[in-house]
This record gives sequence, structure tokens and C-alpha cells, in this order.
Amino acid sequence: MATAQAGIFDDLTTLSDVTRSRLLLLLDRNELTVGELGSVLQLPQSTVSRHLKTLLDAGWVTSRREGTSRYYTLMLDARGPAARRLWTLLRDHVGSGAAADQDARRL
Repeated sequence: MATAQAGIFDDLTTLSDVTRSRLLLLLDRNELTVGELGSVLQLPQSTVSRHLKTLLDAGWVTSRREGTSRYYTLMLDARGPAARRLWTLLRDHVGSGAAADQDARRL
């Protein structure tokens, strides 16, 4: 299998989790800490951290430290065109759901 094809399957695996998709939707709009993400998604910090680690390892998010906090954001600019198209499709699908509306209100 060609590397580009393997990459898209890796991306599909990473994005197939609803929690990770919701995290990315929030991080597409805002730079947030683990605690803030946990509050919005109503999930324990350990769950959010585990999913962020997966997204970091796959290159979907980046983080920066400010004081004692670490801020996360979507890193779409560094992704290839196929990954950006995949994100656009997923964002439109996940963003139109009830969970995304509730997340936006809690944010």
C-alpha cells in the first residue's frame, strides 16, 4: 500500500472516535486546556488527556505551554490536502449534531 493511502487510513482510524471528533471540532474554533475541554465535553480529565494524546501523536493537534497550563489547538495547516478534505467532511457531519450544539452552549 502506498504511503499516502496508508496515511488516509491512519487518519480515518484516528477520527473514527466520536470523542476525538468532538475535541477537534472545539479545537478548530478555540485554543483550550484539558480542563476546559473536559468541562465542555463533560468528561473526566484523564479521558480527555488520553484522546488528546492520540490526536497529538497523529499530528492533528498541537499544544503550547503557558505558565502551568497547556493549550491545545487543531493543526490543520500542516496536514495534507486529503486530510484537510477529510476534516471538512467530518466537521460538517459532527458539527451538525446535537452533541456539537450542546458543546457550543457549554463553551
